[in-house]
Amino acid sequence: MASPSNWVWGSIRGGDANKGTDPGDFADINPIQRFENLPTQGVILENWVGLYEGIARCNLVLRLLADAQPDVTEADKKSISAQTRFLRAHYYFQLKRNFGNTPFVDESVDYGKGIEAVKNDQDLWPKIEADMKFALDNLPETQAQVGRVNKWAAAAYYGKILLYQKKFTEAKAQFDACIANGKTSNNKKFGLVPRYGDVFKASNDNNEESVWAYQAAANTGSVNNANPEFDLNYPYNTGPNGPGNCCGFFQPSFELVNSFRVDANGLPLLDGSYNVGDNQVKNDMGLDSKAAFTPDAGRLDPRLDWSVGRRGLPFLDWQDHPGADWIRNQPNGGPYSPKKYTYYKSDRGSLQDNTSWTPGYTALNYTIIRFADVLLMAAECEVEVGSLEKAREYVNLIRARAANPASWVKRGDGSNAANYVLGLFNTPWTDKNAARSAVYFERKLELSGEGHRFYDLVRWGIATATINAYLTYEGTKLASALGGARMTANKHEVLPIPQDEIDKVGPAVLKQNPGY
Repeated sequence: MASPSNWVWGSIRGGDANKGTDPGDFADINPIQRFENLPTQGVILENWVGLYEGIARCNLVLRLLADAQPDVTEADKKSISAQTRFLRAHYYFQLKRNFGNTPFVDESVDYGKGIEAVKNDQDLWPKIEADMKFALDNLPETQAQVGRVNKWAAAAYYGKILLYQKKFTEAKAQFDACIANGKTSNNKKFGLVPRYGDVFKASNDNNEESVWAYQAAANTGSVNNANPEFDLNYPYNTGPNGPGNCCGFFQPSFELVNSFRVDANGLPLLDGSYNVGDNQVKNDMGLDSKAAFTPDAGRLDPRLDWSVGRRGLPFLDWQDHPGADWIRNQPNGGPYSPKKYTYYKSDRGSLQDNTSWTPGYTALNYTIIRFADVLLMAAECEVEVGSLEKAREYVNLIRARAANPASWVKRGDGSNAANYVLGLFNTPWTDKNAARSAVYFERKLELSGEGHRFYDLVRWGIATATINAYLTYEGTKLASALGGARMTANKHEVLPIPQDEIDKVGPAVLKQNPGY
């Protein structure tokens, strides 16, 4: 629950997906998606503890480094310190987004030496900034081991930290540098992978779009080296002709799928009309696998079918998605399966591991920051500083990649799997609010299911209205799971501080977040 994919905290809370599967399976997520969070919930405590475990390991490394000479050279000491402070900044960034201000503990504080008295009354942002700036100033441009962070990963993350504080001009400078000169740790100039679907493919790991990813490997003798992120989220009961076999979590929402509807020019329906009437994407909700079903024939953004498994359409190189046979509980989760970061049939035994209870452990890296995200964050900054046409240029770079017919999902005969239409924004942007809306929506489409949505809505100040509209709509489709759910403003933007943590040190040290 402390993993960087944020599939619960960023995507489910943001409306990209619902918990899915059966109501009683991992039921602790049910109150999360309904915004009925409690300070006593185990998954919330797990997130807190997991992130602080990462911080504790970082602090231990930094303490040991202080007395490591002459065994460790000054150059190595600097490099290790920079990598460690990058990671510590990441863990605190996650804590800040999830809980607000939390106790800041660095290498100067240890158990029995005051750590239990550190309060959550300090602003974390300056501390996070300082760690990432140190990483930026001291990391090399490339690394001998591709999984290690470099200067440009730090620059992108530093820009993201500044963006979250609405320091748009400063953030823009970091993104400008990344776009002009950034490169991966393995010395590839930052760029967009030509085919959108290949971003999420194990055989294409560590590509030019991978700004920072955690590394995974399969068949090493231990599944602890593999990616366990999505072993629960692959389609349910697939047998040998589908990935995973367990357990049907993280089912994409109706609202998300509808969002990929486009107009005659291939542009998104920014007025929200995608949830109305015939604009809603046809689905097989309530139908068994033997009932006749014809997939939606309307115009769609082609990124939909690299992101979501829909009945009757190819599911990577496995087979056409069979519908209800791969869905554990349609009334609770809907008719869709997640598709990003799913292993291919051709990956079996090489980039996928068969040595554990589930074949869902893979060699897929998880990309925490990718270049498309950097371009869209840069576009956001350009809108806020008034450079609307530069923002349009960046958004069109993203859309041009998606508009390439060679990258669309195809059937066995080479035909398009659906009626794909995607156009560029060819009319100059002159209205700041309209430009802002276009950038926001592009993030929703491009980065769907990647853990960003809830955090974006909160920092944009539109979370309550947007999520309540989503819950109202989705609740008409999944009444048992989401009916009557509501987000409360000035409360649910953050999670409650875990009650277990407050009980350990007392409410005078750890102050509970408002409303809990």
